[in-house]
Amino acid sequence: MTAPETEAPLVDVRDLSVSFDRDGDPVRAVDGLSLTLAEGRALALVGESGSGKSTVAGALLGLHRGTGARVTGTVRVGGVDVATAGPADLRRLRGGIAAMVFQDPLSSLDPYYAVGDQIAEVYRIHAGGTRKAARARAVDVLDRVGIPDAARRSRSRPHEFSGGMRQRALIAMALACEPRLLVADEPTTALDVTVQAQILDLLHELRRETGTALLLVTHDVGVAAESADEVLVMRDGREVERGPVAGLLGAPSEPYTRRLLSAVPRLDGPVRAPSEEGEMLLEAVGLRREFGRGGRTVTAVDDVSLTVRAGETLGLVGESGSGKTTLGRMLVRLLDPTGGRLRYGGVEIGALSERELRPYRRELQMVFQDPVASLNPRRSVGESIADPLRTAGERDEKRIRDRVGELLDRVGLDPDRYEAYPHEFSGGQRQRVGIARALAAEPRLIVCDEPVSALDVTTQAQVTALLAELQAELGLGLVFIAHDLAVVRQVSDRVAVMRGGRIVEQGTVEEVYGTPRDPYTRQLLAAVPSLDPALAAARRERRGEQRAERDGELAVA
Repeated sequence: MTAPETEAPLVDVRDLSVSFDRDGDPVRAVDGLSLTLAEGRALALVGESGSGKSTVAGALLGLHRGTGARVTGTVRVGGVDVATAGPADLRRLRGGIAAMVFQDPLSSLDPYYAVGDQIAEVYRIHAGGTRKAARARAVDVLDRVGIPDAARRSRSRPHEFSGGMRQRALIAMALACEPRLLVADEPTTALDVTVQAQILDLLHELRRETGTALLLVTHDVGVAAESADEVLVMRDGREVERGPVAGLLGAPSEPYTRRLLSAVPRLDGPVRAPSEEGEMLLEAVGLRREFGRGGRTVTAVDDVSLTVRAGETLGLVGESGSGKTTLGRMLVRLLDPTGGRLRYGGVEIGALSERELRPYRRELQMVFQDPVASLNPRRSVGESIADPLRTAGERDEKRIRDRVGELLDRVGLDPDRYEAYPHEFSGGQRQRVGIARALAAEPRLIVCDEPVSALDVTTQAQVTALLAELQAELGLGLVFIAHDLAVVRQVSDRVAVMRGGRIVEQGTVEEVYGTPRDPYTRQLLAAVPSLDPALAAARRERRGEQRAERDGELAVA
């Protein structure tokens, strides 16, 4: 009797290598990688920035063709040989067999066209049919991914959607042609924990209902634990290890994987040792900020009171739109308060003019979320770091260069890279440049606005360790703004939770995380990804029950 034939995997990658030219030199992004993925299964590619994860994802849809990249090995998806496929087969592959969800929905959606029209266009390209049928399909998939009032919202443009809704719209676009494989490249990186949980739950429900396979690219090991059946850990373009999610995360065999897991901030991990109570640096009382005029004003921050002492870190958490960044900018007077009082060193600075503020500018600094946007791409990093020195009146170029070199060395960068430009640095290195620039002014208080949100876990750990080291050495007061509650727990002495422009709860780390009083704080904590797949599944089931209860209550109402 002949043995039954085994079904070919949906994805079959053999000895894949991808190289790019960088400044005339070849750089190998993927080096001899092999993997398979069966129908209906979920595989997470996990690793640091530059490990080759996204390059592998792009290779599955032939996105490197025509780019000058050198691709060797074999990639088959749904029986299509990606390297040799002609235009018709490639079109059938992209959308019909496999579809991709990218990290940044704003750059993936055309700002000038309604979201529904963009989905309908994708459907017509791949499936044909009338415009009316394509529009109906767009509304159907938007409804399927949880966009409320889908028929009306399909006529909205991307800027009218929140970040989470835009990501849902991208998933809807990917689902329009009912692909057998969904490739999701960092789909939740910039999202709040509650929105991230919603997107991960959605992907899980779609897999369960449609049998779609999922290849998930992520640097967040917790996201992999929530979403995948198997995990493949990558480093420098190669496989480190691969296995079932529970086994690999519970008992990794490779030292690199163990280091990766040890860098993941956890809700049950160690907390900061209590710092000695330093002098009062900053006091905000009833702080308020409105935008707009007349009857069209929006209150972004409302009646916020807090304090920051020397040597202390105040963590500020909340979802997008909660007012965190607006509050942070007011604390260093990059925004003027509409109401309330702001004292620095016992001096009322909330209503001071720009001229009156000058003596305090050096002492109040900010590290921004996006170092790419906050660094001028046409100026060397040395010149950017030197700006506060020149603003303070320093004119001796040798002293400026020496000081910049000291600052680069202090944040762990090569002092000789004064003339290098921002694009020559990694994301974590650019964030270090931002910290060096803030330190150049010799500040006493620094507001860090989402300084690690886009970084992989090991780089996150390096940046937060650097901030803690600088704080201990210089006695800095820090305000650490983030939507990642596990990171905030790790770095903070006290925590304030914001919602709708107000602080709903604040206290020590032990108080807020151990015995949260406000239901919103408990909701945020419950949405943090768990490294235990069994616990993650139980939480997902509970969230599903809660959604069903809410939907039932709305239906009755």
